[in-house]
Amino acid sequence: MTQQKKRLLVALGGNAILSKDASAKAQQEALEMTSKHLVKLIQSDVQLIISHGNGPQVGNLLLQQQASDSEKNPAMPLDTCVAMTQGSIGFWLQNALEREIRNANLEKEVATIITQVIVDKEDDAFKNPSKPIGPFLTHEQAQAMEKETGAVYKEDAGRGWRKVVPSPKPISIQEQYSINTLINNDIITICAGGGGIPIERQTSRGVEAVIDKDFASEKLAELIDADVFIILTGVDQIALNYGKENEKWLNKVTVAEAEQYMKEGHFAPGSMLPKVEAAVQYVKARPGGKAVITSLEMLATINEEGVGTEIVF
Repeated sequence: MTQQKKRLLVALGGNAILSKDASAKAQQEALEMTSKHLVKLIQSDVQLIISHGNGPQVGNLLLQQQASDSEKNPAMPLDTCVAMTQGSIGFWLQNALEREIRNANLEKEVATIITQVIVDKEDDAFKNPSKPIGPFLTHEQAQAMEKETGAVYKEDAGRGWRKVVPSPKPISIQEQYSINTLINNDIITICAGGGGIPIERQTSRGVEAVIDKDFASEKLAELIDADVFIILTGVDQIALNYGKENEKWLNKVTVAEAEQYMKEGHFAPGSMLPKVEAAVQYVKARPGGKAVITSLEMLATINEEGVGTEIVF
């Protein structure tokens, strides 16, 4: 077993994988660029752990499943679609990283692990499904689908009606010991993709739900004792009054300050808010650790002063 190095968990945002082109080729090309940034971290001799989102990919896969649904070829359920996208994105990223590692004349192994995340069936999220997935429907279509399938549909941002599923909080990660074994042997580990496949604590069976990628990554950061938890997004730093004349970029924020900013409504739900919440949760759980929110382009300079927004205790 190798001597333990500093552990960095990098949670990739959707822009690191998918732009407007949803083809496999375009996503592989995006991950080629992402891997170039990640290799710069690997060259600094750290233990790198990578998680990633899958929102657009699982949405597109659900559309494909619905389009081909038939008695002989039934559509796969949501938990299985999450597993499928974990596998495809993990394969693309692992493949791209291995090439970049060779190009940098490094000797490192990369492994992808299909990850199940434990949730509680008593979580209030199951009583109030809120996470929209799949295509937009008319009200009449949504009512017909509700009657046919028993699923819940809600109006989404004035654009139509969409199926909504629960988004429970992660309790633990089923494969945490396997993941730690890989890390302890200095293997670059890709895991917890798309927030993980949700399984019920009570039954260990998959459930139709979506776990927020940032919260799942935070739970992973706790369980592997990450020294640095990096959440990547589309901006270099987080801001107060984002997009307004009095916009203010933040370099270093205490947990207390971040909690006050969240109360004041500075961060958009479903966008920056869960990232800040996850960063705060991690620092509270591990006061000696560091959480940073920044962009993919800033990864190579992550250890320099003033890079990204650092959340400290």
